[in-house]
Amino acid sequence: MLYILFGQDSFSLRESLEEIKRDLGDPELLATNTTILDGQQLTLEQLKTVSETIPFLAEKRLVIVQGLLERFEPKGRPARQRRTKKASEGQNNHKSFSAYISQIPDSTVLVLIGNRVSTNNPLLRALSTKAQVKTFPLLKNTRLYHWIQKRVTQEGGSISSSAVNLLAELVGNNLWIMASEINKLVLFTAGRPIEEEDVRAVVSYAQETNVFAMVDAILELKAGMAEQRLQQLLISGAAPAYLMVMLSRQVQRIVRAKELRNQGKSEAEIQDKLNLTSGFTLRKVLGQADRYSMTRLKEVYHKLLETDLSIKTGKYQGKLALNLLIAELCQRQRV
Repeated sequence: MLYILFGQDSFSLRESLEEIKRDLGDPELLATNTTILDGQQLTLEQLKTVSETIPFLAEKRLVIVQGLLERFEPKGRPARQRRTKKASEGQNNHKSFSAYISQIPDSTVLVLIGNRVSTNNPLLRALSTKAQVKTFPLLKNTRLYHWIQKRVTQEGGSISSSAVNLLAELVGNNLWIMASEINKLVLFTAGRPIEEEDVRAVVSYAQETNVFAMVDAILELKAGMAEQRLQQLLISGAAPAYLMVMLSRQVQRIVRAKELRNQGKSEAEIQDKLNLTSGFTLRKVLGQADRYSMTRLKEVYHKLLETDLSIKTGKYQGKLALNLLIAELCQRQRV
């Protein structure tokens, strides 16, 4: 039996893999008959050796190969005159793997796992008619909303449509984080429907909105508003050390986004470069990158580093250091 699972939604892919494992019987026996291989380094002989090993006290052996599909991912169409011997050998290597995988023993269940794999991948195309192929693209819009609704129901809760929308906006399509936040929300609401105010109170990403606002206030020299946001975060339980990390990270993101904008990168490219899964976070970062000068951003960032050092060396306690940071930055002249 051959399965091919690929896509950037690693959470759903992992759940599909666990479903395959459950279908193979006793978990303890399966564990002793499971082998995980690195497809980037795998040789055909190694695959043969593992796949042809007779299962121990079980009917099936599970072999999971990660990264083999990416190994043969097309790198672009080279000109005919530049076709090298190495490229030819790579093509033959993929053919050797596909020929063997097509006839693996019935006692072996082989699962090929990939991340960024295109539809014209030669190994995928060679094996797609012989395998159960499942793709896992990142969820967006309606598909993400439906996933949230379904996940909340599976966890034994219910959720309003407005709360679904807010949750999707704050967390984005990182389902590992989303699943964790949904679990917290279901426990927090204890049987009643999850509403917007619950999301704002519980979801850790909601704190990030106040961090964005505090960064805005600092950059715009609005001391009173910055102080208010700081107190809200501290009252909600955010530790000073956490706030220093969040502030520094946000300023770093803004600087990097500004640099990428100047290089002519698209919003999708910037989101990928900054590793942002939330559209909400991307919009905030880009908005701040457009509003503030690089000089002002660097000034704030260097002062953040000084404040962090003063906390770590014991010169000031965390809360006092943050208040002094805001007071000093908001007294500076606008650049």
